[in-house]
Amino acid sequence: MAGRVFAIGDIHGCARELERLLGALRPEPGDTLVFVGDYLDRGPDSRRVIELLLDVEGRSDLTTRFLKGNHEDMCLGFLGLGGRWGESWIANGAEATLRSYGIDPRAPAPQVRAALPAAHLRFLARLLPYHVDEQWLIVHAGIRPGRPLAAQDEEDLFWIRDDFLLAPHELPQTVVFGHTPFRTPLVDLPYKIGIDTGCVYGGALTALELRERVVFQIRRGEQAVRSRGLEAIARRA
Repeated sequence: MAGRVFAIGDIHGCARELERLLGALRPEPGDTLVFVGDYLDRGPDSRRVIELLLDVEGRSDLTTRFLKGNHEDMCLGFLGLGGRWGESWIANGAEATLRSYGIDPRAPAPQVRAALPAAHLRFLARLLPYHVDEQWLIVHAGIRPGRPLAAQDEEDLFWIRDDFLLAPHELPQTVVFGHTPFRTPLVDLPYKIGIDTGCVYGGALTALELRERVVFQIRRGEQAVRSRGLEAIARRA
């Protein structure tokens, strides 16, 4: 990976903000983009979010990694495609997702599965549990402290909160994660950096360029993407 490396936080159907953020990042040949999951639910246009991600994936000059969030896992469970807690999906923002596809939120799972575009189902089915290199571990929710990476449970990778947030860990990488929204990115170096800044709740959509440690953000409903150094955020925390 010779270019820049971006980690992009929870999107939750905020397609307009995602499109503007990607436009401001201007991914160049050789860059890597890692998305931490939770593309679906709660926000206005989950369908458009998936279309934008497929467009990015289609660029042969970029390296892309799309991680699975707990909302994609619930969706797959509801559809009978291997996820967990499918019975909880509708109650966790899926109505907005289904409406973005023109599907009645009361429709049974087989009807929903038949109505979703095949390319979107394939995208959801191939999401990754994490992305790791020598310096960074990027994951949706976090990891279970005290366990090596190979022993981590996907339930924790997609769902963990306080047991991860409130404790250090012994892995050699800094963990970059989403899932738990913060007003500003959580900076707890060398252990963790949280980049879910609650766009769908009126906060911001955040991308972190890992090599230069620059944070890019667009607030919900705004057009401007702003950038600042991660160290400046850490000093203000």
